Amino acid sequence: MNHRIDADLLIPGAGKPIVDATVVHADGRIRYAGPTAELGADDQSLPPARVATLLPGFWDCHVHFAGIRGRVNTEELRLTPETLAVARSVKDAETALRAGFTSVRDMGGYGCVLAEAIREGTFVGPNIYSANQVIGQTGGHSDAHRLPYRWVSDPCQTGGTLHIADGVDACIRAVRLQLRAGAQVIKVCTSGGVLSELDNPVHQQFRSEELHAIVTEAARAERVVAAHCHGRVGILAAIEAGCHTIEHGTELDEETAGLLAERGMVLVPTRTIYEALRQNVAALPPTWKDRFETMAERHLKAIQIAHQAGVTIALGTDLGTSDRDGALSWGKHASEFGHMITAGLTPLEAIEAATVNGPRTLGPRAPKSGQLLPGYDADFLAVDADPLADISVLANQAHITQVWKAGIPVLG
Repeated sequence: MNHRIDADLLIPGAGKPIVDATVVHADGRIRYAGPTAELGADDQSLPPARVATLLPGFWDCHVHFAGIRGRVNTEELRLTPETLAVARSVKDAETALRAGFTSVRDMGGYGCVLAEAIREGTFVGPNIYSANQVIGQTGGHSDAHRLPYRWVSDPCQTGGTLHIADGVDACIRAVRLQLRAGAQVIKVCTSGGVLSELDNPVHQQFRSEELHAIVTEAARAERVVAAHCHGRVGILAAIEAGCHTIEHGTELDEETAGLLAERGMVLVPTRTIYEALRQNVAALPPTWKDRFETMAERHLKAIQIAHQAGVTIALGTDLGTSDRDGALSWGKHASEFGHMITAGLTPLEAIEAATVNGPRTLGPRAPKSGQLLPGYDADFLAVDADPLADISVLANQAHITQVWKAGIPVLG
């Protein structure tokens, strides 16, 4: 059955906004998107729903369905019972969808099982493209340093969101285990992390032959590799190995940004978590409390450099805690729009980062999503104001009047 939505303003995801526009959709796909004046005779008879502004459903390209509360560290990720984490994550997924995010890329979490439950109709949530477990080296960002090594390094350990691998053979096996779980993208740590207690974010992790093995094995299954990296050497290692996306990219500079642009790579900067941690320094490991402000300022500069170099930027937040009303709580994804504006993107560019650029983070696995075009997923949202005039309306759910996933309204 055909459905029609008329909009005072249509923001298609790519290209110029259209005033007085219409979208016609059926069976979860868009049939027509364009000026109302050019609507076909058959569709003109359809009773329209009227909205102020219509946009493609948003993508958050860096979340974690980790189901943790309170402390945010690798030990908590390891010790939170899997069943509890998944139960909490159901509510998190629903919250993201109601905020207008119809697709998310789970960069280490229980997204594979949640995606299956959503597909079969057990509950309503966004399209989830998950990396399953984050692959890291011993002593690296995915290692829970305070827990027994024999336990955290077991490659066949069930559950959890982290995986330890050392050496080429173990790295290949790590990729295969993620594919076995249903991963749509592979996530690897090529540098240390801010929330790690022992490893340094500026140091490279994994040798080049290990990274090449991960990328090559993923490519055989038509999966791309997302590289968590902060330091410049980790960024260069990810580029040289053929990773597809850079997550965070704190020390990105003119040279590395130029390489990203030249190779068609995508930056997912996740500014939201930096701003959240600025407001909650107590959550940081003691060794990083004094240095984090400098790191946060460097990260903002990195986004500016990437934007000026023409790097494709995709919206990501790094939200992943199941606390309610916390700094990293689900539902606050749209705060990233304001941070992108601060970094120099225009409102339209920020919206493109959350729409047309989202699927690009998946390489050959990219769905037809993120644009209002015939044949694309009927995922969109309506707001009661013009976000190009005031981007902050997207972060206020009171302004979101409806969200559709596969053409089905999910609010109300």
